[in-house]
Amino acid sequence: MNPAATPLDAARNPSAPLSWSRVRFTLIASIVLGAVLSLPMETATYIVVIRAVVVGLAAMLVFSAIERWPRREPRWIPRWVLQLIGIVLVVPLAALVAYWLTTGGHPNFHEEEKRVVGYMMLTFMGVFFGPWIALGALLRQREAFARTQALAFDLERSELERKAVDARLRLLQAQVAPHFLFNTLANVQALVDAGSPQASDVLKSLIAYLRAAVPRLNEPATTLGQELELVQAYLEVMRMRMPDRLTYALQIDRSARHLECPPMTLLTLVENAVRHGIDPGEEGGHIDVQVELQSGRCHVRVVDTGVGLQSTGSGLGTGLSTLKERLALAFRGDAHLRLTEREPHGVVAELDFPAREAAT
Repeated sequence: MNPAATPLDAARNPSAPLSWSRVRFTLIASIVLGAVLSLPMETATYIVVIRAVVVGLAAMLVFSAIERWPRREPRWIPRWVLQLIGIVLVVPLAALVAYWLTTGGHPNFHEEEKRVVGYMMLTFMGVFFGPWIALGALLRQREAFARTQALAFDLERSELERKAVDARLRLLQAQVAPHFLFNTLANVQALVDAGSPQASDVLKSLIAYLRAAVPRLNEPATTLGQELELVQAYLEVMRMRMPDRLTYALQIDRSARHLECPPMTLLTLVENAVRHGIDPGEEGGHIDVQVELQSGRCHVRVVDTGVGLQSTGSGLGTGLSTLKERLALAFRGDAHLRLTEREPHGVVAELDFPAREAAT
């Protein structure tokens, strides 16, 4: 089979004309029929079996040849009927050849009445059983073809579904890029407008951060360890922007650093905490980032002591809504994102998803 062929191509050509399974089945059937045919005869059993094998192989060759030729099935007669007719016609000739081979080229039918009877019996057995065996083979072949075709369609459908999911995931990641970039630039603008002497240092840190972060937006997956590096760089930039109003702490399980996750997963949760929790409040607040591995699942908690959901009136914004959909696509619905109020004020963002090692 052509290695470049599609599964559907394979389904349309399910068996080779002289496959080993077909030859093996023909040999077994011929040997059994030959052994049965030799019971009432005086001729040695192995000779009768050889004759039956010759007839069986000849019928198989005709059956296989008509299966491939003519290439286009005639309109006036089904191909399977042609195959049965071919078997019926070839059996008497094949039986004659079998007798000629096993008698050294001298069958002497006109002198050996028992040999004529044996020839008639062999021909009758071949004509009677050959078409039935061929019909059985045709039914099995049709069933195999239907199974192979169904499998091919399933494979193609799965491939199309996978490509659709990949395309949707890339579209969502493309939406993350401008959303995150605009939010970050707005933070820099606020710092510059305030005339902060730290504006230059923050801008340098921001440029270094964006150089590391932006290329990862188009990657299909990253690791939690890489995410943590981006989160730390982002929080450091935000802390330089509002040193009196933001503190943070990072806690990550070492065994979780190599786990796979969609790009900007952890960063989106932290950015949401800064933008909607810490930034609107005059007193600022604290952000705790916790990542741990438990029972084959990764648990992420981002807790802030900001103004809370009710104060801002915000639920799942653009970033979190996009993140939720990206997680659903990446983990096939087996990821859960929850936002809850924290007492006396603040928000707890909890995320858990299957722990998968990133490909090396």
